[in-house]
Amino acid sequence: MSRLSINRSGEMAVFAKAVELGGFSAAAKVCCMTPSAVSKLVQRLEERLGVRLINRSTRRLQLTAEGCAFYERAVRILADIDEAEREAGSGETPEGRVRLNVSASYAVHVLMPVLPEFLSAFPSVSLDILQTDAVVDLMAERADIAVRAGPLKSSSLIARKLGSTSMTIVGAPSYLQRFGMPESVGDLEAMNRLSHSYARSIDGWPLLSNGEPFTLAPTEQVRVSDGEGLRQLTLAGVGLARLPTFTVKEDIRCGRLTAVAEHLNPGDIEAFHAVFHGQGGALPARVRVVLDFLAKRARISSP
Repeated sequence: MSRLSINRSGEMAVFAKAVELGGFSAAAKVCCMTPSAVSKLVQRLEERLGVRLINRSTRRLQLTAEGCAFYERAVRILADIDEAEREAGSGETPEGRVRLNVSASYAVHVLMPVLPEFLSAFPSVSLDILQTDAVVDLMAERADIAVRAGPLKSSSLIARKLGSTSMTIVGAPSYLQRFGMPESVGDLEAMNRLSHSYARSIDGWPLLSNGEPFTLAPTEQVRVSDGEGLRQLTLAGVGLARLPTFTVKEDIRCGRLTAVAEHLNPGDIEAFHAVFHGQGGALPARVRVVLDFLAKRARISSP
């Protein structure tokens, strides 16, 4: 049978619905089909692909590894078809849902303050915002855009720079009153150094020791999954933290935190990028307006 004579998008839609609803009978009701017709459709799909997509040994459908991969791709293809039809019918008017994956620090200090402007300008665009400092797989998380800090790994993702930040070691006045103002690497080694609980490109604090690069390992008493959590612990006087300057510059200005050991700072800069799949001109309008807004109104700026 010619591939052109097969309604592949229709097969994907029925298959995806069976997975989402957990059974052929439930999918049949939604798709106005009989359960046997849905079962035969999935069987034909498996025969054509040459792999088993679903294990039928239990009362509930269980996807194979190939089935999981096919389902994820099918969902994205169907979403792209829907988007293409919406854009064709609306002159590429931005509308629909955009999934954003950002760090908690970026969300709190940069994105949230300007978000009302975006929502007012694009009322037909909805946002799902997931906050995590860990690097995620955009495909697995079904994210349209992720804002990432640090060096970018080589990948198929497209990146748009959102600025950069310096790094600052800070402590609360209450902590410094108890343990003193650190002046040397030795002083810092004796203090509680808060750290992230996920892998980073550099595991520790880059410093200058006698003018030479040196990495000081963090202590293990408290580790946190995001930078904003580290900031809150630092404000509470638990220890010192090395944080992006844009997240603490207002705390320093108001006296809630104090910058310490600046003469040991190597002056490293951390870049921020918005990363996404696809080529620029082929982006859905809903994604493109979010990217343009981030690049214009949600940039990172710090000394």
